[in-house]
Amino acid sequence: MQKNKLTLYIFIALVLGIIAGYLYNVYVINSINDKISVAEASVKKIDLQLSSVKDTGSAAFKSLKAERVIQTDIRKAADGLREDKLEGFSILTKIFLNLIKMIVGPLVFSTLVVGVAKVGDIKAVGRIGGKTLLWFLSATLVSLLLGMLLVNIFQPGTEMHLPLPDSHLATGIKKSGISFKDFIDHVFPKSFFEAMANNEILQIVVFSIFFGIGTAAIGEKGEVVIKAMDAVAHVIMKMTGYVMQLAPLAVFGGLTAVVAKQGLGVLSTYALFIGEFYFSLTTLWLVIVLAGFLVLRKRVFTLVGRIKDAMLIAFSTSTSEAAYPKVLEELERFGCANKIVSFVLPLGYSFNLDGSMMYMTFASLFLAQAYNMHLAFGQQVIMLLILMLTSKGIAGVPRASLVVIAGVLPMFNIPEAGLALIIGIDPLLDMGRSATNVLGNAMATAAVSKWENELKEVPVPNIN
Repeated sequence: MQKNKLTLYIFIALVLGIIAGYLYNVYVINSINDKISVAEASVKKIDLQLSSVKDTGSAAFKSLKAERVIQTDIRKAADGLREDKLEGFSILTKIFLNLIKMIVGPLVFSTLVVGVAKVGDIKAVGRIGGKTLLWFLSATLVSLLLGMLLVNIFQPGTEMHLPLPDSHLATGIKKSGISFKDFIDHVFPKSFFEAMANNEILQIVVFSIFFGIGTAAIGEKGEVVIKAMDAVAHVIMKMTGYVMQLAPLAVFGGLTAVVAKQGLGVLSTYALFIGEFYFSLTTLWLVIVLAGFLVLRKRVFTLVGRIKDAMLIAFSTSTSEAAYPKVLEELERFGCANKIVSFVLPLGYSFNLDGSMMYMTFASLFLAQAYNMHLAFGQQVIMLLILMLTSKGIAGVPRASLVVIAGVLPMFNIPEAGLALIIGIDPLLDMGRSATNVLGNAMATAAVSKWENELKEVPVPNIN
């Protein structure tokens, strides 16, 4: 009954957040947005005038440069004022996300150590890891291919007829540029405490696996550690229950801030692109559920029902990390063995981001279409493979999908400035891909549990 109430409260918060955001946008933020738009238009006009002035020492050039500084300052001041106006809503989500981040690192460590120690055998750890990575790589490839297929069918870039940004326009997004050395540094921790402090999930996973194997190897002495870690995990899960009570407030604050800042107008301007991307995500959901059905049979629908709260939280906060504790709890209630859940789920947050994978191919090829650039099938396949490799090293990076896209575009001579076309609506798209990531990771964990014969039959709870 309590679970159903939380779902209801989250849904109510979703609706109220959209309504409050719209009203706040119309009566408070709209005038500030107008100032920002006017200043941006002025800067763009001045840039065109500057490009036509050949004498950089002339009075006209200096006058234009001075005016550009004035307009840039006006834009920054208005942007700062807008953020101040939205701070009250944003802080609700910030509190929730910080509390979740406080929990995630210790939760991953304690549950994974217990899980690996209970598996005990290094060969068994390798076997489970092999099956997990097989699912992850297959899911990643399917997500990228599906994104490539659907963006070629829909051709959203050629239909939008949006004015293209100047080639010199900066987006402020750093390119990924992750080398093999950077990837290794990202995977293997030089300090466990640094990894915990930075919430580097993959590094925590690596340390936990070594710690768990070492704990199992010392026999009876290790039993004390396992019991202690198991107790810690239960305490943190109890804390998770308390934190989750704040989820509706976080949902309300997050959605209100997004809608208030962007306005409902952004939906109509980019309706075609947003609609086609969400249709593509829905298609990916069906593929993920179908893959789960082949392994779990009818129980797959029970699993989807159990994780709907977690997906709503991820959707509303635009981060799948916020849903991690809830997903872990629901997977164990579904019947997945603790040792499988605590091993597979953390890996999924670094290697199995299905929604983000689809977005990368979809957005990259959309930008090529917007610039009327035709990429041959072979080029698109190469882009897909590059995205598949580079995306594995940036888990936990803010706006990770945009970071990877910014790094890949120049390889195909697509101007990085084109990202300006999607930066404004990225928060809306991030909601969908975060929820998809949760679904993909939950399905992967349940499938591996089934393959390992570690999925128990759990009676369906009476919700009446």
